[in-house]
Amino acid sequence: MLETISFPVCRQSMAEYESAGALLDECRSLGCDGIEAIWGGDDAIEALPKGIAVGYHLTFYPDWVDFFLGDRQALLQKFGSMEACRRFYGGENGDALICRYRADLARAARVGARYVVVHLSDVSLEEGYTYRWRHSHQQVLEAGVRLINRMMEQTQYPFELLIENQWWPGFTFTNPRETAFLIDHIAYPGKGIMLDIGHLMNTQRSLRTQAQGAEYVERMLEAHGELCRYVRGIHLHQSLSGKYVERTLRRPSPKLSGDYAARYSQSYSHIVQIDRHQPWEDPAIGRVIRRAAPQYLTHELAAPSRAARAAAVAGQKNTIRKAEAL
Repeated sequence: MLETISFPVCRQSMAEYESAGALLDECRSLGCDGIEAIWGGDDAIEALPKGIAVGYHLTFYPDWVDFFLGDRQALLQKFGSMEACRRFYGGENGDALICRYRADLARAARVGARYVVVHLSDVSLEEGYTYRWRHSHQQVLEAGVRLINRMMEQTQYPFELLIENQWWPGFTFTNPRETAFLIDHIAYPGKGIMLDIGHLMNTQRSLRTQAQGAEYVERMLEAHGELCRYVRGIHLHQSLSGKYVERTLRRPSPKLSGDYAARYSQSYSHIVQIDRHQPWEDPAIGRVIRRAAPQYLTHELAAPSRAARAAAVAGQKNTIRKAEAL
């Protein structure tokens, strides 16, 4: 099993390290093999030597289905004008998404990634507060299959494509029938699943302890049976946000103001209260790792700095060691 640290590659994050080699040295000192890179929006990733990025997390839009399907009425409601919509997505129609994904896939190939990760979910700013969905899981999965098959069709890539579960409409890893639909309809031969542990916990608001969370993830693995062979990787973190979500759903939704970018920024603090990306402290997670038997394990932890990142990873690695000793 190859272990990585989730890392946004940009000038600011790289400036915390003396060199790219120092970043790799720190990964190895923490018992990891490299990073799962995320493009940070500048050219820093072009200087990243091959061998550091074991994996690569593709860019994503949380709210994309209406744009991809060309639902003008929905887009006008969200953005106020089609010009604002074009600025946000970088183009006129779904082809803009295909172009952006293909550019990111090319970056992943250049850094030598063994796998790439793609989100397959859809949620608007308002839905993130109300949990009243515009699109069903199946509708998002069908649109997602179309998107993935188009973006992967023109090039033979040297990496696996792993679909990451979310708790919004789309791929959640809570319904084996929906998971089977996804696997059956994606044409790319090197397809698989990146099982995000914290995101799966977010689908069950009754969870109150890490032990309950580990048990719930085990149940979902058991329910998926033979489909578990497609679980190639794990994003390891824990999220116990059920109480927060239940409180939020009992309150009126906040009035977000400004253009779409401003409203998105205002909603970010809410999202990170749901999706907490905290280190595992309960060795019960060891049963999940053994059951899933992933090829890749990424420590995907919230950390504002180099020191915080190293401390979070070290703490989670210590929990894994305790689990192995049981």
